[in-house]
Amino acid sequence: MRVIGLMSGTSYDAIDAAAAELTLDGDSLVLRPLGLVSEAYEDGLREALAAALPPAPTSLAEVCRLDTLIGQAFAATAVRADRELCGGEGELVASHGQTVYHWAADGQVHGTLQLGQPAWIAEATGLPVVADFRPRDIAAGGQGAPLVSLVDLLWLRGRPGTPVALNLGGIANLTAPDGTAFDTGPACALVDAAVRGLSGGRLDYDVDGALAARGTVHEPLLLRLLAEPYYALPAPKTTGKELFHLGYLRDALTGFGTLTAEDVIATLTRLTARTVADAVRAVRATEVIASGGGTRNPVLMAMLSEELPDVLLRTSDELGLPSNAKEAYAFAVLGFLTLHGLAGTDPASTGARHPSVLGSITPGRNGLRLPPRADRTPVRLMVK
Repeated sequence: MRVIGLMSGTSYDAIDAAAAELTLDGDSLVLRPLGLVSEAYEDGLREALAAALPPAPTSLAEVCRLDTLIGQAFAATAVRADRELCGGEGELVASHGQTVYHWAADGQVHGTLQLGQPAWIAEATGLPVVADFRPRDIAAGGQGAPLVSLVDLLWLRGRPGTPVALNLGGIANLTAPDGTAFDTGPACALVDAAVRGLSGGRLDYDVDGALAARGTVHEPLLLRLLAEPYYALPAPKTTGKELFHLGYLRDALTGFGTLTAEDVIATLTRLTARTVADAVRAVRATEVIASGGGTRNPVLMAMLSEELPDVLLRTSDELGLPSNAKEAYAFAVLGFLTLHGLAGTDPASTGARHPSVLGSITPGRNGLRLPPRADRTPVRLMVK
């Protein structure tokens, strides 16, 4: 089955669409990557989205507007992916949508909201769409994140030692072979916020880590940031930009006088490396397989190597999954599992009471024809 996975992460810079040929082969799920297309959000939509995110106030009218416009943007990207990657023969779209709020309090997640109305995708592509993956896991008592953990577990199975999958998006998350999975804290979220805030909006992110490379880590600021209570919480746990945003950073800078932008960004980059490394050490990992936009920051990757001198650090590209497309491929897998009536969660990873079949299905132009239900969830993912 040719499945298109749609993903826009907490950096909300672009919509990624990865297409895969997915086949059940005994107890294995075989994934053949077909490629990736990526579409940046139109500037006005990106600005409207940024203006509506917590802690900023918004209105139901703006939520409705964003749900429609994001859905239309996802639909256009899916149409392009079907045409360019699947030759117009796609069979399913799996859309993560755009997370705008993850309601976490007192160590528990109470709800979540992803925008990007799937009806627009189904109408534009003619294909059935699986969307709204996270709420079912939350309803079952889980954190609703990191949802890619099941895919990571299938993919890591059989590797020697204790490998962990690490995603460096806006928020960093990892999955260990025993099912332990959690958000470690910010990956690029605070760095991006600092770059935008300190550049007056001229820059969106630290290109190639150039700003961090020119700065010096400010140890007192780093220590204050490391005192954030989230880092001491036990897994499973999840976080987001509801916590790690520009206002949070401004509060942390109080009392330090004037620091250069480069020193602040170097310190935040070290914060990501340190908190990720602490999490990796906690699960006694011997190998880290990293993916996500943060892997394109050579300063962050160098700092992570410094923090983990005895751990092999590599990117998912080396194992056949492009690091900039891995999460989109993961949601393609989750959509495939849903359509076949198979659970897409591992309770050990999210803290749910039981595994759940995820998401809601929006029929395509020709209605909905479900494939026969598979006997069981595959036990491994093979990338070919």
